[in-house]
Amino acid sequence: MRKSQRGVTLIGWVILLLPVGVIGYALILLTPKFLNYYNVVKAMNQEAAEIKDSPMVDPNLVRLGLARRFDVEYIDKPTTKEIDVHRDGEHWVMVADYEELVPLVGNVSILVQFNKQVTLQ
Repeated sequence: MRKSQRGVTLIGWVILLLPVGVIGYALILLTPKFLNYYNVVKAMNQEAAEIKDSPMVDPNLVRLGLARRFDVEYIDKPTTKEIDVHRDGEHWVMVADYEELVPLVGNVSILVQFNKQVTLQ
């Protein structure tokens, strides 16, 4: 009587682990971009908390405060010039809308879009 084979072969393991490895590699490459985004959000929220008490909002002073916070947190993307500070009705709003391109393999890349809006008053 013939015995049937049990278990997974080496080729089966390779086929199973290849997608897991590619996803793990992509996550390793994306982690610094998301950590940078969380630092941008933290800096914007801290600047909004600091400005909340002032009666007048000047976009140049907001960008100057963000520049100081970006220097402390080593944030280079987005620059403070890319942060949009504008009036939206009765409130002032800071908007960080930027993209990061992460090269994966060869000419295959991952595009990540970040968008954060913080109300100043």
